[in-house]
Formats: sequence, C-alpha cells, structure tokens
Amino acid sequence: MKVKVGVIQESPVFFDKTETIKKIKKLAKEYAKQGCELLVFPESFIPGYPRGFSFGATTGRRTPEGRALYETFYKNSIDLASNDLKELEEISKSQNVYLVIGATEKQDTNGSLYCSMLYISPSDGLLGVHRKIKPTGTERIFWAEAAGESLVTFKTKIGKIGGLICWENYMPLARMAMYQKGVEIYIAPTADSREEWISTMKHIALEGRCFVLGCNQYYTKSMYPEKYQPLVENEVENICPGGSIIVSPLGKVIADPLFDKAGVLIAELDLDEINHSKLDFDVIGHYSRNDIFQLDVKNQPNIQEEN
Repeated sequence: MKVKVGVIQESPVFFDKTETIKKIKKLAKEYAKQGCELLVFPESFIPGYPRGFSFGATTGRRTPEGRALYETFYKNSIDLASNDLKELEEISKSQNVYLVIGATEKQDTNGSLYCSMLYISPSDGLLGVHRKIKPTGTERIFWAEAAGESLVTFKTKIGKIGGLICWENYMPLARMAMYQKGVEIYIAPTADSREEWISTMKHIALEGRCFVLGCNQYYTKSMYPEKYQPLVENEVENICPGGSIIVSPLGKVIADPLFDKAGVLIAELDLDEINHSKLDFDVIGHYSRNDIFQLDVKNQPNIQEEN
C-alpha cells in the first residue's frame, strides 16, 4: 500500500489559537489538493512553542508577569471538549485527510497544560491523543507529565500510526513501547532544530523498521508579536530553523531536511518496504530475545482500530 504524506514546516499565528486553526485549514486545503492523505504539524503548533520564554520562573520565585503570560498561553490552548476540536475534525473531514497536530492542551478538570499530539481521522474524527510523558528542561514549568495511557497507536486505513514528541524520542523504553505495537508510520513532532536531531530520526527508522516523519516549526525572532519581543531580545534571529525530515525503514532519507525556510515535505510511502526491511532485523520479532528481555508498560492501551 502506498500513502502520500505531507510534513508541514510552518509558523503558527503565535499565541492566537483562532488564527492558527484558520492557518491549519488553509494549509490542509492546499496540500490535500496535492493528494496528501496525511498531514503532520509540529510540536505545540497550536498556539506556538514558547521558545526563549522563562515565564518569570527562577528557583524559589515566580513573577506576576510570568503568571499573566501563562494565563495567555492557557487561554489559547486547545480544549478537546470545546468547538476547538470540532473545527479540526471538520477540516479533516472536508479535505479527506488525516491530521496529526502538535498542540498545547488544557482540560476542564485541572489548570495544567499538556504538550499533546492529536490524531484526527477524516471518517472517525479524533482517534486519540498522545500527551508528552516527560517535558524537557524548563518545559516542566508550563507542561505537566502524562502517563502510560498516553502511549497510543492507531490502525487506520493508511497504516498503523503512532509516535513520540521531541526528546521523548531519546527514551529507549518509550520508543520500544511504540515499536511493540507495530507502528508503521512513526510521527515525531519536535522543537529540536539541531543537526544532531537528523541522526535521531535516522536511528529510529532503522531501529523500529518504520517510516519516520520528523516535523518542526520554522520560526524567527522577528515573527514574535511586538509585545513579546523583549522576552527574546537575547535570542538569535533564526530562533528555530526547522529540520523536518522523512526517513525510510532502512534509514534512507526520502525527503531531505528542510532548514531556514517554511515549506512542506511531500513523499509517497510504500508500506511494503517495512516488511522488506525486516529480513535482517526486526526489533519486535527475531531480534527481540523475549527469553531474556521483557518490557511491561503500565496502562498502555492496545492498538486502537479505526472504524
């Protein structure tokens, strides 16, 4: 089976949920017309990744200004119990395209925020949500941790899809939790634009014998609204140069890393290549050595099937 995918390297309308969703609609319409069946958006595309922000937090002290900034972040985050989700589901349905969208998510049960990856089907709507199980560094100030029930995978009409967000991909057991569900299209939204990240994407493809779609934002300091400019005055102009990439199950680059500009990587994936690649290595098959190793992931759900 062949699947045409698009990895979107774009900038959000920063800290403006409504306008960013409008931009997603425009981009989805554009690339669905080009035949894409799956579109991937970067980490926290809604409402933007707050690179360079401290939220007024230092050890032992928080500022009123930092709390006010958090409130703005909170208000512009996705609420899956609201019309936010309905709008995204309608985009997916109207354009007949699967959407995987990085978003900061709020819930009406608490005041915490989660770095989430939304899986949306054109026929079934929201399939489920992966929430980051370990925010990195100072992300821990504004994002809460999720648990094993967030390690989701889905059997869809375009293959088995799943993945991890940013530096979760450096957690070997988290990767293995995804592999053991038989993920075929591994999706990795990120905010990491280092050259080293490309090696990580290649490694995961080779290790998991799956297609890997790495997706990052392209963002410059000048793109921040004027009121946020003082918060990033010490940052370089090219604050997030991108680095989105598509890799085959044998670690070959299908679509070269995109740096220093916005754009999209479009590729046709032949899922038969996954079985071809497992002739000599299968991390969940003949290379797993279950007689020696066992991985028990608490509360990880079974792979969920699309209707």
